[in-house]
Amino acid sequence: MNKLRFTIPIVWMLVVFLLWGCTSRKPLEKANTTPPQETKPPAAQPEIKQETDVKNTVPPDGEENSQKNNNTIDEKEEHAAALPVQEEKQKEDDPFEFLEGAISAYHDARLAWDKGDFETALAALDEAYYLLLQTRLPEDSPFVQEKDDLRLLIAQRIQEIYVSRLSTAGGNHQTIPLVENKYVLAEIKRFTTGEKKYFLESYRRSGMYRPFILKELKNAGLPEELSWLPMIESWFKTNAYSRARALGLWQFISSTGYRFGLKRDRYVDERMDFIKASKAAVRYLGELHAMFGDWTTALAGYNSGEFRVQRVIKAQRINYLDNFWDLYLMLPRETARFIPRFIATLLVLNDPEKYGVQLPDPLPPLKFESVTVNKPVKLSALAQSLGIKASDLEILNPELRHKSTPDSSYQLRVPEGKGQNTLASLAAVQRYVPPEATYVIHYVRRGETVSGIAGRYRTTVGAIARLNRLRRNYLIRPGQRIKVPARGATRVSSSQPLSLHKQGKNLIYVVKRGDSLYRIANAFNTSVQNIKIRNNLKNDRLSVGQKLVIQSGTPDNAMIYVVRSGDTPYEIAKKHRMNLSAFLSVNGITRRSKIYPGQKVWVNKR
Repeated sequence: MNKLRFTIPIVWMLVVFLLWGCTSRKPLEKANTTPPQETKPPAAQPEIKQETDVKNTVPPDGEENSQKNNNTIDEKEEHAAALPVQEEKQKEDDPFEFLEGAISAYHDARLAWDKGDFETALAALDEAYYLLLQTRLPEDSPFVQEKDDLRLLIAQRIQEIYVSRLSTAGGNHQTIPLVENKYVLAEIKRFTTGEKKYFLESYRRSGMYRPFILKELKNAGLPEELSWLPMIESWFKTNAYSRARALGLWQFISSTGYRFGLKRDRYVDERMDFIKASKAAVRYLGELHAMFGDWTTALAGYNSGEFRVQRVIKAQRINYLDNFWDLYLMLPRETARFIPRFIATLLVLNDPEKYGVQLPDPLPPLKFESVTVNKPVKLSALAQSLGIKASDLEILNPELRHKSTPDSSYQLRVPEGKGQNTLASLAAVQRYVPPEATYVIHYVRRGETVSGIAGRYRTTVGAIARLNRLRRNYLIRPGQRIKVPARGATRVSSSQPLSLHKQGKNLIYVVKRGDSLYRIANAFNTSVQNIKIRNNLKNDRLSVGQKLVIQSGTPDNAMIYVVRSGDTPYEIAKKHRMNLSAFLSVNGITRRSKIYPGQKVWVNKR
């Protein structure tokens, strides 16, 4: 038995030795023309034991060098075979590969979504999110923000798909959830008590504009309930103006209006046009819904701006919203009330009897036709020639800022059936150009009041209030930008005309008691900034007797004209297509100044 124990290890060693010898000769046998016959490997042996036995086995004489060469070849082959595996493993572990794959899958989802293939879109979004979870980025990697943004986009697209499914199954009516919570009930109470008068008047006015709004919503495939948004935005007033400088039925601020194609110039402000502004609002609402995926959050973005809502969402620990009311308390108060007010409006209008409201009959829709007007005319003058009220034209054309057509081709809306009469009457209507807006911008300082500012600029409190649409309490705040009418200063200057005198090539004004830089600049058709630059003034303070250079050298776009016998300032200005006051100003003379033959004066170049 002891011999058997001793013999078994030796036999195993010989078997291993023979097998090792066969395998070590395989690389040399590959050079032969006859390929070696395949042999079945021996029974599975413990790998560690085999390596140990080989190390303890001494090869026969003459085979040592061959074994060394064979070992070297085997090691190279094993290393070469291991390289692709390592590279593949390294590639699989590369976080940027996962991130690129996630972005690619997201784009595939968008393409499927555009084609209406919801199932493929969801599968691609699932794959994108899976790859995103595999992305392990260092904390200081510049791609961390990109990963977070992609996660948010994926969540928004998934929510958008499910919302669209609900919309298809239940119709647009069910896309805006009419939740009757405490916030909504509080707004219903306001509509049925303190704000009831405004609510009913607004509902009555809505009849004039809603048909146009509903048409745009239907074309865009948006919920019809959105046609009631102007009720809480502007009470359906085309000229409604807010403290945030938003204007019109849909309360567009200037920048958002420009973004959606609403023009604003001296003559028109398309934010007040009920058709153009409605088209812009529908486009904006569609973009917001595509961005946020649900209407409550989209409407919050409409009221306060999408970027503010996105910042609030990003400030949370999750990158999507299951419920708008989780976001409600984190929004600004005015925006937070916007959604409950809109839902309250829909609830009251859907069931007025439940809330004790008797709705009046809405006004009939506006009916009109358009004619092309190629000259500026005042609407009141045109209305008089047509035998209608001026308000009839003003209601149809609310975008006209001065209630007059612009000095260019314009599509004017006139009551239905009045198109031919309008074209026939235009020739007899006098040409009208509204006066240039004359005001100065004033930034309110701490402690200032409207009455104090009015006294400083020699105007009235009412004029400032009307120009800035201030409420009756005339509240202003430090840093606020307000417009101050210049007409008050102009009236003062007309009774006390300012005059210039020449010193060399300069026109000089001597400061008198009560003068201000604004008054001087307005009198001589220049700006406060120009006067300060020419005279190196660091502030607006002036002293009596101080000399100010109003003009130096040759005026811009001017030439010298030699006065002839019989010339008058008016005739010279008219001949050179100049305003009389501009001619007087540029030459440092007044209406009572005398000119004489041979005198050289500045006039506009032709």
